[in-house]
Amino acid sequence: MVRFKNRYVLCEVVSEDARCRQCIEERTVGLAVRDAIGRVHGDYGLACCSISFTVKYLNAYTGTVLLRCRKDSYRLLCSALPFVRHLESRGQRYPCALHTLHVGGTIRTCQKFLIRYNQRQLLTLLQNCTNEEERRCVRKSLLSCSLTEEQSQSGDEEDDGSTE
Repeated sequence: MVRFKNRYVLCEVVSEDARCRQCIEERTVGLAVRDAIGRVHGDYGLACCSISFTVKYLNAYTGTVLLRCRKDSYRLLCSALPFVRHLESRGQRYPCALHTLHVGGTIRTCQKFLIRYNQRQLLTLLQNCTNEEERRCVRKSLLSCSLTEEQSQSGDEEDDGSTE
């Protein structure tokens, strides 16, 4: 049996309208991306990308979106993302853009990249703070950035040692 390889495209929804991030849903992003692929690459591109295209993760608060597609057609997907100009939700259109942050072979590599990216963003926020209270809040956020899986693995090792 043959394993189908996928690519994961990590994107950020960039919008000046704050309501845009509150109203986005996986279905809305998926339809907007499919529409852009159809406009840019036609039926052929849409058929290639639709085989295993899905929105794997969406965080409306941070505007982070993780898209999955086949390895063969990820370039078609990436080239169509700049043509997403708005998201339509509940009968309203919100102007926005999708900014590609990272393309990876696994969800795990995208998670690692996102953690490093958020740490860099927090460092720039730290440099732009105006008072000490803002600095303290940003430092706390910066120090709390870590993978939860690593923390749970270290806890499991301790539990295994106590049962023997």
